[in-house]
Amino acid sequence: MDLGATMTDYRFELILVVGILAGLRLMRRPRTAVTGNLLSSVCMLVAVVLTVWRFEYVRNPMILTMALLVGAGLGSAIAWRVAMVQMPQLVALLNGFGGAASALVALNALWPPVYGRSLIAVKTGGGLALSIGILTLAGSLIAAAKLAGWLDSKPRSLPANGLIEAAAGIAVFLLIVSCAVAAEDWLPFIFVLLIISAALFGVVMTLRVGGADMPIVISLLNSLSGVAAAFAGFTLANPLLVATGGIVGAAGLILTEGMCRAMNRSLAVTLRGVTPAVPANAPTAEASTAMTDMPMPADEGTDAETRDVDTETALDLADCLKTARKIMIVPGYGMAVAQAQDRVKILADRLEELGGEVMFAVHPVAGRMPGHMNVLLAEVDVDYEKLLEIDDANAVFRQTDLVVVVGANDVVNPAAGTAEGTPIYGMPVLNVVESGHVIVCNLDRKPGYAGVDNPLYDDSRVTFIEGDARKSVDHLLAMLE
Repeated sequence: MDLGATMTDYRFELILVVGILAGLRLMRRPRTAVTGNLLSSVCMLVAVVLTVWRFEYVRNPMILTMALLVGAGLGSAIAWRVAMVQMPQLVALLNGFGGAASALVALNALWPPVYGRSLIAVKTGGGLALSIGILTLAGSLIAAAKLAGWLDSKPRSLPANGLIEAAAGIAVFLLIVSCAVAAEDWLPFIFVLLIISAALFGVVMTLRVGGADMPIVISLLNSLSGVAAAFAGFTLANPLLVATGGIVGAAGLILTEGMCRAMNRSLAVTLRGVTPAVPANAPTAEASTAMTDMPMPADEGTDAETRDVDTETALDLADCLKTARKIMIVPGYGMAVAQAQDRVKILADRLEELGGEVMFAVHPVAGRMPGHMNVLLAEVDVDYEKLLEIDDANAVFRQTDLVVVVGANDVVNPAAGTAEGTPIYGMPVLNVVESGHVIVCNLDRKPGYAGVDNPLYDDSRVTFIEGDARKSVDHLLAMLE
């Protein structure tokens, strides 16, 4: 078939691919993100229908219909029930399901022999789809378990971790080659070994990544799910699946690279579970024993409750809030847990009514998945122009009168510049300690997700409000009445 015939035969697929890319481009801006998401989703739905109709993969339409209904029902039920704070682990699971789907497609294409299995290149693509899909599934399950708190978020290495990972990687490579050249009778045995080796590699790789670097792993696994789909499409001789899988793979890889750059990490360093050396001029905290902590009367309530403050401290804090002209709000995962984003928006609006200029400093890993804080703030209509990335925020902290930290710990922890051997060592953080005064609204003084104590809490310019973030922000709002 010549090139002209190919372009003609696949013109609908080309239109759908362009539509998906256009949707992704629209997602770059909050005002057009909803439209972009809808466009890409519709194009993907049409792509599924077109694939089934054109390539006639499914022999029993009834089975396909039942599968689509069950999948749509489960997906809808999960989407409605899962809270926003649980979204990171759900995204990790969805990445894993994508990898599992590609692995099943590869198995179906390679055994029993169908869809041009006699071609070595096709069999190699099937082996790659199977191995990458299983690796993505295994890694995603570990990532989801860490995010959900079922596994310790600290980097964990098995005995002889490097040797196990190397052996699993070599085994995966040799088994993919064997899949391409072995006799058909050996294929089931090869598939079993390939699944075990790829799963072992995914588990070991993800286990030794610390919680602070988990957003990088999530974006990488998202990319791998797309790569697996692309190889599955190659095995099926389906250019539409190759293209859409390639789009997901490329987008995830670009996001992964951006996350690594923001974390001052290389991907290789991140996956090894080690931390890089930090520059000599890295920011540090000037700890002080003169801590302006809010007095906490005896209270037998839950740890999530916000304690009352004495009148003198409240008056000083109210005056600080009312007179501050340049204010920065730093959202964190604690804000997501407390679902306090609506209260934070009200606080920002109230401070602006009093004459303050309010901006938001958003660290790229403030949540547990890329863009977590941006999504939460967009939910309550915070103007995207008020969201500053880490470099822009750090450039203005010295001119900032007041910083309000809401449920953030690791991303404002000055120990990133001093605590060698910890998961956050060398990670760029928001230099809130450089501002005039800092109000921290955190649940407690315990270390954050990375497990590193925060010396910021002991600085003389920091007021720490202990308790649930939503109630803490309500306390601040009450002071502005």
